[in-house]
Amino acid sequence: MSVRIQYAYLKQQTWLFRRNYPKELQPLLGQAYKQSLKTGDARIAKARAAEVNAKYEEIITKAKSGQVVEKPQPVKIVAPAFTQVTIVGRVSVGELGKQYLNRRSNELQHGGFKSVRFSVGLFVSAFGKRPIGTVTREDALAFTRKVALLGKHVGKSYRTKGYPLERLLALSEGERISPQTQRRIVSQVGHFLDWAVYEGQLASNPFKTVRVEGKGKPQHYEALTDEEVLRLLSLDDPRIGVALRVCLLSGMRAGEAVGLVRDDLIWKGNLGWFAWIRPNEVRSLKTDAAERIVPLHSSLTPLLTALPTTGRLFPGLSVNMVTKRFSVLREQAGINRQGVVFHSSRKWFVTECERAGVPEHFTASIVGHQSARSENRMTYGIYSAGISDEQKREIVEKVGLPCRH
Repeated sequence: MSVRIQYAYLKQQTWLFRRNYPKELQPLLGQAYKQSLKTGDARIAKARAAEVNAKYEEIITKAKSGQVVEKPQPVKIVAPAFTQVTIVGRVSVGELGKQYLNRRSNELQHGGFKSVRFSVGLFVSAFGKRPIGTVTREDALAFTRKVALLGKHVGKSYRTKGYPLERLLALSEGERISPQTQRRIVSQVGHFLDWAVYEGQLASNPFKTVRVEGKGKPQHYEALTDEEVLRLLSLDDPRIGVALRVCLLSGMRAGEAVGLVRDDLIWKGNLGWFAWIRPNEVRSLKTDAAERIVPLHSSLTPLLTALPTTGRLFPGLSVNMVTKRFSVLREQAGINRQGVVFHSSRKWFVTECERAGVPEHFTASIVGHQSARSENRMTYGIYSAGISDEQKREIVEKVGLPCRH
């Protein structure tokens, strides 16, 4: 994979800028704005291309406003007195891995970064001392095959945190990691190497043509039954009990619920309390469709008074803590069915909406799914303004927690 710079290309070890003028301005300006960037270094060329592009935009603005435009003059590019030469492929995998993880730590949420850190860490443990340019497709294949031999639970223990790939392989026994997890690890290493290519440290990504061979079925979650909901709620857990009720009665994901802050709650008079699911300082969202305003069931109103009046509604709770605590509650409640996890509370809500006769596209707008009402989903999403707050309130109130008869 070659380095890509918008409106620039490499010719005989020198980057050149070329961008066509709009057709209506070509009689005045000529066909295109062209200029040498006077460097073979991709990072320097990228910065210079931005300067030249800014000059191009200035010329277009003047021409469209009717101002007199003289023959465009190339942007004067002054090379620094001392330019550090970057030789592609010389930097070690370990050094680039540190740079990449430092950058990603500022871009990803904690859970997502942990996953990337684990994957890149495995790769660095295997090739860290080698120059990045010496990693071949054969190395990529060997790494992928070793990843497939890792035990299912070997990377989950805090005791094995930071262990290199070979040591984790020695500890691996029993069931192996799923093909989905293998693909995630290989994909994240591939993203790291794509970044190295983009930064001009690597000529091409050796993982581009490497694939995980194993095929596995996606894990399916089961919906909770009413009896299981009753058992879980009867435990009245002080840690996640309220969050569980919120998810059962709104269809929120665990991350959406524990990421709520007080400012996300909206009072709408006789329609009651609503929760605005949106990106905030605590968490991002899974998809664009996930941003929505959801009515909170009237039975939740008394519980809101006990929650903090400022900041996070569930301080100290994370998705990881919620899912692990749910596993404990599931055992205490004697729920042993395969596929029952915290996300099953969301499936229970969707199931209750379906049983109450709520149209699928109405339920989708509440739980943050793309509607499947029509074959042309995009067209429906463009022309429909969505259901009203009154309709949302009516739907949510149809879902009630089960009770003993």
